[in-house]
Amino acid sequence: MPAIPTVLPLGILLPEDLLHHQVVAVLAAVVAINTIVYVTLAVAKMLPKVYVRDWLGTRNRRAETRSIDPRAPI
Repeated sequence: MPAIPTVLPLGILLPEDLLHHQVVAVLAAVVAINTIVYVTLAVAKMLPKVYVRDWLGTRNRRAETRSIDPRAPI
């Protein structure tokens, strides 16, 4: 007699009416928002750091060099 493979469910099967409740919809929304937040944080972590101070002009830059060498670049 050949062995007949049987198919077993590999998870918990929930009734269909339970999946249409408001609580399940709220939990699904929380999981979706959480996933979006973590993906955004992961992508932001991969990008180079942005320094706003480099984009803004500052008044504390010297107009001329104070080096001993008068031909030094400003």
